[in-house]
Amino acid sequence: MNAKRLSRTLKRGEPVGWHVLIYRVPTDPASKRVGVWRDLKRLGTLYLQQCVCIFPDVPGVMDEVNQVAAKIPALGGETFLLDVPRLPPEDETRIIEAFREQRASEYAEIIEECETKFVKEIEFERFRENYTFEEAEEIEQDLEKIRRWFDRVKSRDWFKAERRDEVETWLARCQGLLARFEEDVYRRQGSDPSAEPSEEEASPEPMPAPRPITPLRPVRSRSRRARGNSGQPLQRAGGEREA
Repeated sequence: MNAKRLSRTLKRGEPVGWHVLIYRVPTDPASKRVGVWRDLKRLGTLYLQQCVCIFPDVPGVMDEVNQVAAKIPALGGETFLLDVPRLPPEDETRIIEAFREQRASEYAEIIEECETKFVKEIEFERFRENYTFEEAEEIEQDLEKIRRWFDRVKSRDWFKAERRDEVETWLARCQGLLARFEEDVYRRQGSDPSAEPSEEEASPEPMPAPRPITPLRPVRSRSRRARGNSGQPLQRAGGEREA
């Protein structure tokens, strides 16, 4: 459903038309009401109260809401779809801000997923030196799930909520971490033994500075005279003393 969606971010101050969907679904079983609620939330609608939601007149959204609403009579319920060309400025400002808060909350969840799960996962696999193709492929799939999640949220972010740019920055960082991990897997698998390790893997400890060498004291030559047992200098043969 979301893949075919035509959505765009509305400019600030641009005139916006609105639609309000009011519906009623039997409370038993609860799964029927939960299913309708989930589908409408997925489309990006804002609930004003239980079973009453509002959404802007954005291309493609009306058709998808109608698809969900068409299922409600088969569940034993009924629907009312109202067109609201304009809202009072104060009310419109509050509603747009509520839409932004919803999307900003979703962006915060994506950032948390990147920061506390994806990045930590790569750090953990490096710690245990699990440099395998299977692990790299699993991490790549995790990143693709996060990207698809971001695409879904962005497709219903009609009023440019905060933190959207921050998510894009985090995704770029995660892509870089994945690329470097794959390079290390490639090198560890022996495909390219001459490849240099990445910065994350190559962290050699600095060599300790050599201690200064203390110079040896010069050896002085000494001439000692041989002495006899009496302590007097020995005499050469012929009665001469040693010079």
